[in-house]
Amino acid sequence: MELESRNIPFDSKKELKVYYKQNKLDKVYVPDLFVHNGIIAELKAVKELNDEHRAQLMNYMRITNTKVGYLINFGKPEQLDWERYII
Repeated sequence: MELESRNIPFDSKKELKVYYKQNKLDKVYVPDLFVHNGIIAELKAVKELNDEHRAQLMNYMRITNTKVGYLINFGKPEQLDWERYII
């Protein structure tokens, strides 16, 4: 709602199709937010971000050739936890 209210272009839960040697794979990846056609944002609500969450974001970034990604964790009381990645 916040992105929409600020007129920031985004896609929510956009399916990413993956190809290997021009063959479409059955696996479909779905990042939480794709913002400004250049930033992936993966949203979590967990105690701590872990390497599995980081690997998930990195996979999304590689698939889309996106240079900037954010892991945003709403799971800590009274505190927003986030990490930015640039590749």
